[in-house]
Amino acid sequence: MSIFNYKEQPGYFARLKNALTLTQEEIGKKIDQIVGKQESPITENQLEELENVLIGSDIGVNMTMEIIGRIREETRGQRIMTSFKVKRLIREELVRIFKGTQEWEEPGSLTKTPYIIFVVGVNGVGKTTTIAKLAHRYRSQGKDLLICASDTFRAAAVDQLMVWADRINTDVIRQSTGSDPAAVLFDAIAASRARNKEMLIVDTAGRLHTKSNLMQELQKMKRVAAREVEGAPHQVYLVLDATTGQNGQVQAQQFLNTIGITGLIVTKLDGTAKGGIVVSIARDLKLPIAYIGVGEKLEDLVPFSAEAFIDSLFPENEAGR
Repeated sequence: MSIFNYKEQPGYFARLKNALTLTQEEIGKKIDQIVGKQESPITENQLEELENVLIGSDIGVNMTMEIIGRIREETRGQRIMTSFKVKRLIREELVRIFKGTQEWEEPGSLTKTPYIIFVVGVNGVGKTTTIAKLAHRYRSQGKDLLICASDTFRAAAVDQLMVWADRINTDVIRQSTGSDPAAVLFDAIAASRARNKEMLIVDTAGRLHTKSNLMQELQKMKRVAAREVEGAPHQVYLVLDATTGQNGQVQAQQFLNTIGITGLIVTKLDGTAKGGIVVSIARDLKLPIAYIGVGEKLEDLVPFSAEAFIDSLFPENEAGR
């Protein structure tokens, strides 16, 4: 019996598996090449090669060392191993990791309105596109919402958001370039109330996690939201680009320390062999992964399923189960 349940539109598993093809090839096929499918003694050279493959997929050094340690323990004495057994051990470790992360549920019936969602992240991770995909997803669920364009530092960012909002028929609350982002948020909350909107998705300036003044601006916005709406912001999503690998984990830790993160959105999984960063973040930060990007279409932002993720990388029939 599965420890995770994933229910999504038809084709969800196929889309996720397709998005993880590069990562699956990086890990699965290389394990077959290194260890082989027939029982044979495993050598230190093979263990070192396995270590390089796992670290190369950005599963993380600590996680990799635990997996290699388990393989050594399993082969103590006879040191017999097959690629099927290696994959089984990795699969078991992944299940253990994800069982230890926080649970996350997609917003359902909203009792606090407007339900305020902050979307944060550094420049270049696909934050604006992700906001459009989020808005599209929530609107398709029947939620009436507004978007707040609080990234006032770059006129291009607001323009891009307006283009996307036009496509999904959603209004955007904006001000002139250089305006106080917290003031834009204040106006957006007032507009949400006046128009009886259920949800407000807040774009924030793409900021380096090392820039303290920008992070302080984010804290100010959080205080404004909390003052105006009980419990706000109700969600704070950090958008991470899977192709950045371990640097994404550093970003996550800084944002977690500064503003608090309720869920991660991992983008561009379909364009990298470093999908293991999902595992690394889950293990070390214990943060729930809310959504993942599996393509460029509006529909290609889907809830993360640990079960589907594990099955895509290590199908049960290939992991000796």
